[in-house]
Amino acid sequence: MTDKLDVRAFALGGGVMWSVYVMLDAWIARFGWGDETVETLSSLYIGYRPTLRGSLIGALWGFMDGALGGAIVATVYNAVARDEEQS
Repeated sequence: MTDKLDVRAFALGGGVMWSVYVMLDAWIARFGWGDETVETLSSLYIGYRPTLRGSLIGALWGFMDGALGGAIVATVYNAVARDEEQS
């Protein structure tokens, strides 16, 4: 028997983890490390820059992106686990 993943919890966890990473990356880029990552993500996340305001904007985008990704992963996992359990 395979346990199901809680889609909400997995989405929340993914959103929090990714938003913290995105925000910290912007702060660290102010010192010259990781600025390529900020440059790449700023092409996806409107307003994301290596500033305090930009890091908060990026964290919001990152939360939405990470939560959506976490929900997709948990949903696919549950679907595959259910199919394997039935066969």
